[in-house]
Amino acid sequence: MLFSSIVFLFTFLPIILILYYLVPRPMKNVILLFGSLLFYAWGEPVYIFLMIFSILFNYICGLDIARNLGDQAAARRSLIFTVAVNLCILGFFKYEGFVLDSLSAVLPVDISYRAMALPIGISFYTFQILSYIIDVYRGHVKVQTNLLDFALYVTMFPQLIAGPIVQYADVDRQLHVRKESWGKFGEGSMFFIRGLAKKVLLANTIGMVYTEVAALAPGKVSVLSAWIGCISYAFQIYFDFSGYSDMAIGLGKMFGFEFLKNFDYPYISQSITEFWRRWHISLGSWFREYVYIPLGGNRVPVIKHLRNLLIVWFLTGLWHGAAWNFVAWGLYYGLILILEKYFLSRVLERLPAVIRHIYSLVLVLIGWVFFFSPTLGGAVDYIQLMFGVGANGLVDSEGLYLLTTNLLLLILLVIGSTPIVHRAYERVMAGRGKILANCVVYAAMFLLCIAYLVTETYNPFLYFRF
Repeated sequence: MLFSSIVFLFTFLPIILILYYLVPRPMKNVILLFGSLLFYAWGEPVYIFLMIFSILFNYICGLDIARNLGDQAAARRSLIFTVAVNLCILGFFKYEGFVLDSLSAVLPVDISYRAMALPIGISFYTFQILSYIIDVYRGHVKVQTNLLDFALYVTMFPQLIAGPIVQYADVDRQLHVRKESWGKFGEGSMFFIRGLAKKVLLANTIGMVYTEVAALAPGKVSVLSAWIGCISYAFQIYFDFSGYSDMAIGLGKMFGFEFLKNFDYPYISQSITEFWRRWHISLGSWFREYVYIPLGGNRVPVIKHLRNLLIVWFLTGLWHGAAWNFVAWGLYYGLILILEKYFLSRVLERLPAVIRHIYSLVLVLIGWVFFFSPTLGGAVDYIQLMFGVGANGLVDSEGLYLLTTNLLLLILLVIGSTPIVHRAYERVMAGRGKILANCVVYAAMFLLCIAYLVTETYNPFLYFRF
């Protein structure tokens, strides 16, 4: 079930909200847990049993780790066992086919297997569970003894399938003590509608342009068309994923929770280092806290620091998808970050801001080719098209048509990728009548989204596969 679906907007969400606000305080978590399990089971009923197993297994293991904290060796054994089981579950469902296909490619045998559907959101909720288990072992959080509260942390539907990745320490207290108010509910509604508009009106619309370019035969793609396709995908994935994150944050506020922001206008970055401070912030924080720093971070000799960065970015790429193009995407960024850290940072500091911005955007766009291509070879072929190798000329009629018919949309997307719109809106709405004006503006945005959802069938969510 997508947040941007009629069923969710007019059936599921209203019912859960009404029940949540009608029941007494002790029952609120029960309603949220029930709604979250129903939300997850809606798309894949079979995998609800995997979810329940993960909840029970990690709840018991968390208790065991906490019980053994006085015996460091025993606690460490329990931690290793728990982490290994979680990673094995993730690995089996997400990477079995990738591993077997890779082995078949290098071995003189064809290894057959039965492909299985990927449990929705398994990468997200596995990382959330690991943050809890590791923090209990470190003594950073107290073990959760209430099974229902722990289950709610794992399954909370606002961020279950697409993040942001919520570390247990950030919501530990909120699971027990939080305050709902009309003000917070209104703020959450604004976040949700803003995210819905980004996803439905912007991401879906530009996504159709990318789909049109992707459908062209390789020999009929000009340099202009290739760049338009890449730029369209870059806007689609940003407004799609950041819109979904905004909706998740907004839903959290409606139920009294506060989640950290996941995007901070990444396309205004002037380096790749800055880009990754602004893009998918919760994932970067997770890898820094639970992989990079335990490996030694940057407080090690240069060789080990390079190793740490490459390990983190290899895993970042692999987390996003079980294919070599995702691994290449992760290592691509790892190598650029190493170059910026040790060689390019001083050079970039001397360049004008506009040059730094262009440098960052070009590298990000090339990176997205690895991300959206079905194979690593396909990514290389597409990058060659972008730079004229094998392209159908520099400019053709198809590319000009795509550019002229979508020029206004592209301009709107460029502006919407910066803080300009939000800052201007806040200044305009600073005077009297702010509440009424906000109600009118956000109601209009919501109605436009509903009109789109009723009349259009194109409504994908790119991060569902993760």
